[in-house]
Amino acid sequence: MIGRSVFIRSSAAFFPFIRLQGDPSCLNYRTHFLCFHPSMFGSLVDAPANSPHLRRSGSRAVVSDLGTVEFGGSPEEALLHSIEVDEMKGVTTPLSSAAIMPSPVLLWRFKVLLFLIWGVSCCKISWDSVMRMSANLRDLFLYEAFLYYNPLLLVTMMVWFWGINLWVFAQANVNYAKIFDLDQNHLSHREIWKCATWMTMVVPTSMTAYLYLYSHGEVSLAASQPVLLYAAFAMALIFPFDIFYLSSRYFFLRTVWRIVFPFQAISFADFFLADIFTSMSKVFSDLERSVCRMVHRQVATIAWFEADSVCGSHAVAIPIVLVLPYLFRLFQCLRQYKDTREKTTLLNALKYSTAVPVIFLSALKYHVFPDNWVNIYRPLWLLSGVVNSLYSFYWDLTRDWDLSCFTRIFKFSRPNALSYLLYGRKWVYFWVIGTNLILRCTWTYKLSSHLRHNYLTVFAITALEIFRRFQWAFFRVENEWNKMNSKPNIQLSTIDKPNDEQKLLDPNGHSV
Repeated sequence: MIGRSVFIRSSAAFFPFIRLQGDPSCLNYRTHFLCFHPSMFGSLVDAPANSPHLRRSGSRAVVSDLGTVEFGGSPEEALLHSIEVDEMKGVTTPLSSAAIMPSPVLLWRFKVLLFLIWGVSCCKISWDSVMRMSANLRDLFLYEAFLYYNPLLLVTMMVWFWGINLWVFAQANVNYAKIFDLDQNHLSHREIWKCATWMTMVVPTSMTAYLYLYSHGEVSLAASQPVLLYAAFAMALIFPFDIFYLSSRYFFLRTVWRIVFPFQAISFADFFLADIFTSMSKVFSDLERSVCRMVHRQVATIAWFEADSVCGSHAVAIPIVLVLPYLFRLFQCLRQYKDTREKTTLLNALKYSTAVPVIFLSALKYHVFPDNWVNIYRPLWLLSGVVNSLYSFYWDLTRDWDLSCFTRIFKFSRPNALSYLLYGRKWVYFWVIGTNLILRCTWTYKLSSHLRHNYLTVFAITALEIFRRFQWAFFRVENEWNKMNSKPNIQLSTIDKPNDEQKLLDPNGHSV
């Protein structure tokens, strides 16, 4: 509208045969319209006011004015009136469409309501399905169903905790992208929580369908539920196309590859993820048993219940899978010693080696005589468990965390109630140190052989171990961030890093 007003005003200066009529107030475009000489428009003077030639293409005829200005009915005034009305329509149309959009708060409440309805429905259907089974079959069936879905539930819990870690890092201005060497397309805490939300909905839904179908006699359909769920997770992880956060999935898979085959220099992301894998060794063991049953078509059957079965509770593969994360971390420490020649990496490797006898001595109960287990192997198992727990606890406090750094991570750039509650409080020290010691010791108890079928206790202890690792991540990343920002490291990096002119003048570094 302003552009057309300028065009009309400038026209009077370039065409002398245009003259302004009447009162000088005609120059005020907001209250009156510019008055043109009729000879300028030729035959338009005799055209009716509602002629399509006086309107823009696609606009409607002007039936009435805005109620603030009265026109004498001249063609010129009708033309300018239609222009202003059309322009005002163009301004108000997007505003009216935006005004009907619901507020974000209303959308969030609606999503929460749907989530609650979904949760209550899943619980009701699962409970009714379990109650339909006989009492002697119920415990056996729940143990099998729990084995399939317990690993994915714990992985979902770990994803939720990692989103909280990233949120705290962002609030405390800790550049975790620089620490982990992430690209600019890395996932934020909101995107991590979005993934965790979908996992939270998909896994219990599949478990509910499994319980419902099995209790109603649809055994084949029930057996397909965990198979489809595992296949969907695997496809979402390795899907090669640019959807589902391809760059982040590629970074994760590449890091896993570097953990399994540590033939290159070890980065912070490599051993950080490997440490998390050690806390999820029981999860990997249950995944192996679940996949084994799917491959041998033992889902929704009791064939696996035999102790000597290839997928049974006495299988040799169970301790092997349990010990693999610790062996990967051990090889990483040896690789670091090869690169740096630091003796602390050998001491760290010794820490992970103490987990090997704990795992294999616990598995020996199924393969030795009871008297030999009670008199020989159980004392060795307890001793190795105490050594591993205390050694790991000492390393957390003195090496991974560095207690002098317990000041930065909870100091938010915009302090809120959580920051005031955690930052600089002594109880945070006591809580983190005390819970870390207790949960380190329960790790050995979790591997106790008599807990193998007590799935609820094992699930609770594994979840607490994941929670311990969640706490550990805060101070481990904080310690690394403080090291990166220390003055000696900054000075060394500026001295060792040549500038562009030195690279060009150095004949040895020149390459064609």
